[in-house]
Amino acid sequence: MKNPGDKVGNDVWCELPPEALAIIAAMPRTEARIFPCSTDAISAAFTRACAFLGIVDLHFHDLRHCGVTRLFEMGRTVPLAASVSGHRSWQSLQRYTHIRQTGDRFAKWLWLAVVTKS
Repeated sequence: MKNPGDKVGNDVWCELPPEALAIIAAMPRTEARIFPCSTDAISAAFTRACAFLGIVDLHFHDLRHCGVTRLFEMGRTVPLAASVSGHRSWQSLQRYTHIRQTGDRFAKWLWLAVVTKS
């Protein structure tokens, strides 16, 4: 969660959409953790990928914003979106509720079948 100064005891349980569960289930694992790498390693890999692809001004946290926006596009209510995003207040979700596009633009995303193939 976005609270770097208060990490201990700050755990939040969130719902995972079926697509996320399918991807997690398909990932090879040697330990209980889903992503067996440090936050620094993930941050560095994300930064390198953005540089390699020529993407400017994209931050890892922007992916969360994109995901919550997608939930509202798909018709999720505030409580349902909050159950996935972990937001605790309506005020923090207000910026996502003025979405003009509706529907699931990734409904026929061919890569989901490829990624979750065992």
